[in-house]
Amino acid sequence: MTIPFADLYAQYLSIKSEIDTAIETTIKNSAYIGGEVVKNFENAFADYIGIEHVIACANGTDSIEILLKAFGIKEGDEVIVPAISWISTSEAVSAVGATPVFVDIEKDFFTIDVNLIEQAITKKTKAIIPVHLYGHPADIPVIMKIASKNNLIVIEDCAQSHGAKINGQIVGTFGHASSFSFYPGKNLGAYGDAGCMATNDAAIAETVRMIANHGQKGKHNHLMEGRNSRLDGLHAAVLLAKLPHLEKWTEARIKNASSYHNLLQKSDIELPLIKDNYRHVFHLYVVRVADRKSIQKKLSSAGIETAIHYPTALPFLPCYAEKKNSHSDFPVAYLYQDKILSLPMFPEMSNEQIEYVSKSLLS
Repeated sequence: MTIPFADLYAQYLSIKSEIDTAIETTIKNSAYIGGEVVKNFENAFADYIGIEHVIACANGTDSIEILLKAFGIKEGDEVIVPAISWISTSEAVSAVGATPVFVDIEKDFFTIDVNLIEQAITKKTKAIIPVHLYGHPADIPVIMKIASKNNLIVIEDCAQSHGAKINGQIVGTFGHASSFSFYPGKNLGAYGDAGCMATNDAAIAETVRMIANHGQKGKHNHLMEGRNSRLDGLHAAVLLAKLPHLEKWTEARIKNASSYHNLLQKSDIELPLIKDNYRHVFHLYVVRVADRKSIQKKLSSAGIETAIHYPTALPFLPCYAEKKNSHSDFPVAYLYQDKILSLPMFPEMSNEQIEYVSKSLLS
């Protein structure tokens, strides 16, 4: 048996007629940049997460950077980010001239350790970017209290957490604004790079929309220097076709994770945990193993594709070498970067496939 890490073609086949119609209609109408289909997706996604404003853009990295710029984050400022995430979270901070300040993660949930945030705050700190990593929400209610106490902006990085919830409230609606990626492999993915920003703040919504569209407010009315970061019409059409299926796919991911858990719980493999009243949407199913290299090799020999998210924690990447970050400053992130392993996870996985992965892992 051969099992891919993710099977985007299987997803396409499951809604082939809807996707084909969406693409054909976009081509027929030559609706490639902007237009009604983009607006319709923005409105539909805003309704889905329960927020006033969704502003589409070219990708998730842009969405973080544009939001930081809209909130006035600039050179000399500091922004707190978790020690484990994709580099987009921290490089967006650097891109606006500010300094990313890393905070270690919780040992059981991979998200930023809220108990360490306040000691990282200085007079230069202006914002916090919590990442709802792998599909499990960060402790955003506590983060919002810390932010309020210290007059900080909170931008939620929801790139891996479409539909994740805390006490029934969808992530992306807690902070001052939020960033989403629709990269093809995300729980809700386009057929190329795509992203959006979300907020209940009308002024911020207007500003980020201008920044993403060359600083325009109306055609040729450039009120500022912006950039070209727009969602393509074809991607919007695909996302609009997929969105009604997102909850069904999410439930399938949760079911698959439960199957993995039942099959692996008696092993010495450390399985992902879920906080009470949290909805983990399992963008990734990440376990911790003692001898990752040999296990990956064994699974590969069995035809099973795996991945590592992420092999080097952010503070230890070469691009941050000048910070001289110490392993002892981020002990959990340092320990986990050599143990984490992402197993195949996609909604269309069969019980037979999950059993095969599990048996191969335990053999």
